[in-house]
Amino acid sequence: MNSYFNIDEKLQVVSQKALETACPAFARIDGITEHNQQKVLAAFVNHRVSDSHFAATTGYGYGDRGRDTLDAVFAECMGTGDALVRHSILSGTHAIGIALFGVLRPGDMMLAVTGAPYDTLNDVICGGDGSLSEWGVKYAEVALNTDGLPDLSAIRAAVQKYKPRVVHIQRSRGYNTRPSLMVADIAAVTAVVREVDGECILFVDNCYGEFVETDEPSAVGADLMAGSLIKNPGGGIADNGGYICGRADLVEMCAARMTVPGIGREVGASLGHNRALYMGLFNAPHVVGEALKTAVFCAALFSLLGFDVSPLPNHARGDIIQSVTLGDAQRLVAFCQGMQRGAPVDSFVVPEPWDMPGYRNPVIMAAGAFTMGASIELSADAPIREPFAAYMQGGLNFHSGKTGVLLAAQTMLERGLLPSF
Repeated sequence: MNSYFNIDEKLQVVSQKALETACPAFARIDGITEHNQQKVLAAFVNHRVSDSHFAATTGYGYGDRGRDTLDAVFAECMGTGDALVRHSILSGTHAIGIALFGVLRPGDMMLAVTGAPYDTLNDVICGGDGSLSEWGVKYAEVALNTDGLPDLSAIRAAVQKYKPRVVHIQRSRGYNTRPSLMVADIAAVTAVVREVDGECILFVDNCYGEFVETDEPSAVGADLMAGSLIKNPGGGIADNGGYICGRADLVEMCAARMTVPGIGREVGASLGHNRALYMGLFNAPHVVGEALKTAVFCAALFSLLGFDVSPLPNHARGDIIQSVTLGDAQRLVAFCQGMQRGAPVDSFVVPEPWDMPGYRNPVIMAAGAFTMGASIELSADAPIREPFAAYMQGGLNFHSGKTGVLLAAQTMLERGLLPSF
């Protein structure tokens, strides 16, 4: 290894062992990446994407060919009947909020079957002004089982009891050390729900999970999915935006909520964003593969250093997030501050915990990204609460991501916060 970052020689030895441990996982990731890249390329070819689709529209955006073709390309990539892909969707939470408000009506029941949603979405459901609960939507949830996976018998009983309009599945772990869901786990949930109720809508919060496996949740019965374009499907190129995709009739309902009834998806000028959204989607499978390799390396390195990690280096993955349980606030802060040292942007900034809107605890966020808040770029963040786990994700390319992980360990070492190794 070169000496640009003066990584301690003992850490370099552990790093080499981590790479050897990661080899089988890297081979699997390469296979998934190739499959997904071909799938995306085929969608572009099938819909005859051309440079004319990148032209900007203004005003109302009537007849924006680029926008409408992007929806069709995205839907094919996700295996769904339709999609809404918009730079005007502000975040993953916004996309999910549009989808839930789009398909739920006063008096309907929403049942979350993967435990409590993450902090910001909880406010959409049960918060104050304008939340689903204020609009008369009822809510219940089913806790995960002791392994951190969906409790299928409890889900069956809850669907029988509540007769929900929407069953909500959160694929990613959020700020939780439970496993992220594989598509096979979602298939098990959909099978149980369909046994009891063939009409309810199966909605998947797909954030952080796109292109991690060869199939998306739509392949196993999900009716509707939503997520952010500054995570996986924007490929590190989309400047902002989000998506909703699924059954065509449900996507139309969401379009009416996204704008207004009677107009729906027919308006919304692209304002020159189309090129970045197309290019980001095209690059997404490769970039997700690089982020997964970074996560695997992080798991291998910190496992060798004596920390609990989830997933383990060679375990299957349902999203790009890697958790490292560090045990106390000092180590957690040092980890995130070290990760910041390996960022291409704002490497000189020292992140500190702060009271972030929508969260119940102070949150520390390390992110030196070309796009602010882009989780597909290397970042690490965590609430300052037990078990003091850092949640690392992203890495536009593995080699820079690997350096960021090593600098997280190096910073802990410099502060005397690593166990003996």
